[in-house]
Amino acid sequence: MTEFLRERPILSAIAGVLLLAILLSSFPIVPETKQAVIVRFGKPVRILNEYEAGRPIGTAGAGISWRVPFAEQIVWIDKRVQDVDMQRQQVLSTDQRRLEVDAFARYRIVNPLLMYIRAGSEEQLREQLRPILGSEVRNELGRVEFASLLTPERQGIMDDVRTSLNRIARQYGVEIIDVRIKRTDLPDGAPLSAAFDRMRTAREQEARSIQAQGMKQAQIIRAQADADAAKIYAASFGKDPDFYDFYRAMQSYQVTFIGNGQDKPAGTTIVLSPQNDYLKEFTGRSR
Repeated sequence: MTEFLRERPILSAIAGVLLLAILLSSFPIVPETKQAVIVRFGKPVRILNEYEAGRPIGTAGAGISWRVPFAEQIVWIDKRVQDVDMQRQQVLSTDQRRLEVDAFARYRIVNPLLMYIRAGSEEQLREQLRPILGSEVRNELGRVEFASLLTPERQGIMDDVRTSLNRIARQYGVEIIDVRIKRTDLPDGAPLSAAFDRMRTAREQEARSIQAQGMKQAQIIRAQADADAAKIYAASFGKDPDFYDFYRAMQSYQVTFIGNGQDKPAGTTIVLSPQNDYLKEFTGRSR
């Protein structure tokens, strides 16, 4: 046999390569982030590096393993958290609003054997979860009003979607970790324009209410300030009657010659004697 192989070096090299390939395929290396289902002639026989809740990735289970070449094949399954996007679709809320909803779910495969039996592969699993996610989102959002999606109540709605979706996903060996809505929009056209008009009207009413409240507060503050000023003036006038005469004369001069700040003084000519009592503050008050 040795002489036969020595005389045929090319055949020997090919045989060596095949033998090495078979040897390497018999001892696969299981990555830390993967779990594997060993399938023998279409029947799953064992699982490598299976996910266990609470056990960190990278602990016992990964590394070199073995399989029977040609008779057994390996189906790799990711242990990490994955996501599936829901196809954008319309949802009818309880207040008869049609919404364009775009959501996604994050999940982990916790039972690789059940997942292989029910779905076959990760891609097929994702395709089966996508319509289920859309159905659950429609069912839950159809029970609430549109305004609820704009409030903190939205988190509770998503928790309900996750719970109901998790009950179905368990049948595929999957645990739903989270469900989120990426966007919730009104359809283009008349519904969207009507919604914008309602929002604009509501904001205008709110602005008018705020403005009216501000004017009310301003009048209260102004009235209080005028009352305080009147008290101060009355106290000062009581202490100094001459100051009161001077202050009233200055007010009269302002209105007569300048105006009161709102109306311009009338175009009337006034002729007075310098000794007139009305002008005494210009010439010095009489004693």
